[in-house]
Amino acid sequence: MTITLSQLTKWRREFHRFPEIGWSEFWTTSRIADYLEEMGFDILLGKQIIHPDFVRGRQQKVVEKGLQNAIAYGAKTKWLDKMDGYTGCVAILDSGKPGKTVAFRFDIDCVNVTETADPQHLPNQLDFRSLNDGFMHACGHDAHITIGLGTALWLSQNKDKFSGKVKIVFQPAEEGGRGAAAIAASGVIDDADYFAGSHISFCADSGTVIVNPKNFLSTTKIDIRYQGKPAHAGAAPHLGRNALLAAVHAVTQLHGIARHGDGMTRINVGVLTAGEGRNVIPASAQIQLEVRGENKAINQYMVDQVMQIAQGVATSFDVSYETEIMGEAVDMNNDAELIDLVSEIALAQPEVQQIQAEYAFNASEDATILGRRVQEQGGKAIYFILGADRTAGHHQAEFDFDENQLVTGVNIYTQLVQRLLGA
Repeated sequence: MTITLSQLTKWRREFHRFPEIGWSEFWTTSRIADYLEEMGFDILLGKQIIHPDFVRGRQQKVVEKGLQNAIAYGAKTKWLDKMDGYTGCVAILDSGKPGKTVAFRFDIDCVNVTETADPQHLPNQLDFRSLNDGFMHACGHDAHITIGLGTALWLSQNKDKFSGKVKIVFQPAEEGGRGAAAIAASGVIDDADYFAGSHISFCADSGTVIVNPKNFLSTTKIDIRYQGKPAHAGAAPHLGRNALLAAVHAVTQLHGIARHGDGMTRINVGVLTAGEGRNVIPASAQIQLEVRGENKAINQYMVDQVMQIAQGVATSFDVSYETEIMGEAVDMNNDAELIDLVSEIALAQPEVQQIQAEYAFNASEDATILGRRVQEQGGKAIYFILGADRTAGHHQAEFDFDENQLVTGVNIYTQLVQRLLGA
């Protein structure tokens, strides 16, 4: 097996056909493990890489459905057994020579988007559109998987060209910031001296690499659930405890949280569901929201305000409540050594015409949890954007990207290994 555009494209299209949302990526993980085993990697799965106490936003019915689909698609039992209900894997290749450790991260989940039926859409033309209705690799994670596998293939064929050890993290549940915290907490990359992650396309076109995106916002995704008491809305409304009213009062107060004077803050209530029937005092309600902050401290201020409001409203309306953290990410600053190195490597690629030194990201990515974990252990980290032309914006039904950039991505990661762990 050789690393060609043809091989990378084949992988990308295979994974594009079988998109799976976060914590249900059983077929995807199994197929990745198949390839890694052929390449001679040690493969860690399940609770070897996932700390259950830090799993965010994992719904059992989604897990069970994903497992059923994976079995139907032909996922190998030996991998499913080792996963023990938790998706994702970490591939480790030790050169056999003493040296440092590098960790790379590639996310593997899809988004809840139905792929377009437009006949001009390339996956429709070439018959690799999503086979899972309502789900699509509309964020380029199929490309990330492919770049990870291409990097792994190079490593397996070039052990003589580097020393030390490489760990490749194929991370589940990036969407919603749900997967990285559990991997970080497992300690699987605590020995890493260097960490790198990236995203394809997003805010950069083919020929450009953004080497130092800035303003990664810390974020916390929170569910608030109110439980009241039902009653007849006409005959005995006084016997009820209205969870819907509690929730709507909470929403208005949440959006009224004072902004922090030391930096950017964000809040959005994206979902509010409540009630059982038009003539019943609503006994249950759920709010799904997110907060963001320019740094961890400011984000925590927002979280604290949310929790205070949730409790206060529950008291006011005499309902019970619970909160659950469904996802999270932190702020991160790239290390100068890696910014310079990725810049030099990227400019040497034939498909790259320019690098962009800085870009105001102003969003969140849970790879930052892994990068910060490495930095806190004394290592260095970087997250960069690999430019690629796209047919539509991310998370849109018409999304597709320039597959030529798969080669560029593999080249950047493999040359990072050679420069950081050169034998």
